[in-house]
Amino acid sequence: MNRRDLLRSLSFAGAASAASSAFAVAPDASADDASLLLRYFTLHARDLLRKPAGVLRFPSISPSLPGATYSADLWDWDTLWTARGLFAVADRTKDEGLTADVAEHARGSLANFFDHQGYDGNNDGRIPMLITMKDADPLGCLQGSRPHKENQAKPVLAQLALLAADRGPTEMRNARWFSDFLPKLRRFYDSWRVDNLSRTGLLVWGDDVAIGNDNDPTTFGRPFFSSANLLLNCLYHQDLKAAAELSRRNEHSSEAEQYEREAGTLARAIQQNCWDPRDRFFYTADVQCVDRRAELIHGIPLGMSMSWSSLPLRLQTFTGFLPMWAGIATQDQSRALVEHLRNGRSLGARYGVRTLSAVEPMYSLAASSNPSNWLGPVWIIANYLTWSGLVRGGFREQADAMAAVTISMLARDLRHSGSLNEYYHPDSGAPLSHAGFMDWNLLVLEMFPQHG
Repeated sequence: MNRRDLLRSLSFAGAASAASSAFAVAPDASADDASLLLRYFTLHARDLLRKPAGVLRFPSISPSLPGATYSADLWDWDTLWTARGLFAVADRTKDEGLTADVAEHARGSLANFFDHQGYDGNNDGRIPMLITMKDADPLGCLQGSRPHKENQAKPVLAQLALLAADRGPTEMRNARWFSDFLPKLRRFYDSWRVDNLSRTGLLVWGDDVAIGNDNDPTTFGRPFFSSANLLLNCLYHQDLKAAAELSRRNEHSSEAEQYEREAGTLARAIQQNCWDPRDRFFYTADVQCVDRRAELIHGIPLGMSMSWSSLPLRLQTFTGFLPMWAGIATQDQSRALVEHLRNGRSLGARYGVRTLSAVEPMYSLAASSNPSNWLGPVWIIANYLTWSGLVRGGFREQADAMAAVTISMLARDLRHSGSLNEYYHPDSGAPLSHAGFMDWNLLVLEMFPQHG
């Protein structure tokens, strides 16, 4: 047996040994875990709020503690989740000053993204997914020609704006402060359709750079414009819903109705192309199915027409649970997803949901910095989104179990290392990468037991 096969067999053995204990509360869980985490987040909350600097002309939000990896960066979806977590800190501590500060920096982050939106014919509407203090587009999101294979910012900006409106000070609730951004948001969505809308009605990534779940094998290493990744499409669905609400609050009823129609169309495309009735699971779709016989074969009857435009990529990743989070899955589909979650030999793990099923051949728990490892480790964002879907679907027992193990894992890391990490071993809960990471780890606060 070679080294790679040996490591894989050991990883699978670890997964198998934990099969009966998926979501079991860790032995060292205590009633003090939540208090410990809240104290830590409260202590460092304002460390994530940046003043204007360099090309970031407005206040912004950092995903990491000062000096840690990513601390000088403004990332797209990281900003959404960090802001959401910071609002949770303010809510838990009843700190109105922090609420106002987070809202200001969330609003400033939006201003920074729109500040660097493309305005020429080649890049009209596109927005960088990463901005640093010295470089408005270090990943080259606005380079290349249309259709852009280079990926742009994930569709999360409306969700960030609606979050600031809902969780910020009372005077922000009507979202009138977002009025000037609404046309820019529409152009952003239009750029997605121009560059990334497939014949199936699903969005595809151009290349595999910085897709969020970076080395997800349903996108990573695959041909350009071939992967209708579930994460991308569920994020876009939720952003369209948020855009509809922002439009309503700004008394743009026709635009709100248009966004609702677009969200409904996308939900139907996800159902049609991503739900697999055999496995009863949602998969990312391969959309490069094209009948090329007419151009490759001459003078021969073509026969039966090609009746499909996509194929499911039957690799089970945590993104299969996202249609439940987005409200797209039916109740019957949600029950099927819960059964997958209970399977400790596949996606279910002692400390939450594996980002890739343990039975897939590329399953690996190796620590990595670039691309970060989504081939099995537990990420708090994966646990949180799955937990949110369970709550939405009414699976309270499973949601509470997910919350308990997530709280326990993070509290143990904090006690042992003095900070939190980016991702964790699914069976031992051991940290695997990037000490000082905050970002979506803050979302564990929403998973705490309800007030009172």
